[in-house]
Amino acid sequence: MDDLEVIDAERRTLLALAYRLLGTVADAEDAVQETYVRWYRMSVEERAQIRNPAAWLTRVAGRICLDALGSARARRERYVGPWLPEPVPHDSLLAARPHPDPLERMTLDESVGMALLVVLESLTPAERVAFVLHDVFGVPFAEIAETVGRSPDAVRQLASQGRRRVRERRAVVASREQHDAVARAFLAAASTGELDGLIALLDPDVVLVSDGGGKKSAALRPVAGADRVARFLRGIAQRHPEADVSLVAAPDGLVMLATIDGRADAVFSFVVREDRITEVFAVRNPDKLSQWP
Repeated sequence: MDDLEVIDAERRTLLALAYRLLGTVADAEDAVQETYVRWYRMSVEERAQIRNPAAWLTRVAGRICLDALGSARARRERYVGPWLPEPVPHDSLLAARPHPDPLERMTLDESVGMALLVVLESLTPAERVAFVLHDVFGVPFAEIAETVGRSPDAVRQLASQGRRRVRERRAVVASREQHDAVARAFLAAASTGELDGLIALLDPDVVLVSDGGGKKSAALRPVAGADRVARFLRGIAQRHPEADVSLVAAPDGLVMLATIDGRADAVFSFVVREDRITEVFAVRNPDKLSQWP
């Protein structure tokens, strides 16, 4: 395989990396495009001096994503309503698992699930880059240090902090089997429209966050409490009786996909703990539904 083939072969891995770091497909594609622009902007002689093109591309993509995360806060202050990461189906190329170093990484079978992406949003940009590059993609700390501009020891600490926060959130999350069983029961209850059936599957302190991006109707603030969340969801169903709702596999378990006239209208993802739904993430922004049939 020549250098050009090696470079092109890295595109899929870079997209998976950038998606985990930035949370949307469009931002990931932009970051990868900029990475390749920087590669081809170099002279032939400069590229020939790079011993490991794949590592160079990963390092540059990580730096571009780090810069993008730093400016994302200002952009999201102008966003209409809550901002959520973009969900992808289970068979999306972005959901493909990378090949990390198994020695220090944590198990991340659901590495692109909505629940984890939401947790990653709570990390600092440097923590997020260090954690994802090392724990998910197996990049050595010395190389990550070049990306974030800190010492290897500092990067190790950043990754440790990110890992701890992720583990704290994931420690009490239900297994995939429990999650999917609750999702099936929830869809069955939702199809009847009976409020009590919905409430029974919701944690008393459940929180629903909806993202319409100002392009589709959505709650401008989180909805809290089992009764309020159940009524909110039932209200959506009553306003859209023409919607076809089904369960579809996503990286962290079954989600509810609502389609209208053959187009994805909303994706509802769940966090399940002890057979109850504790969080609901409803994405309606059409810009974040391009990966769904």
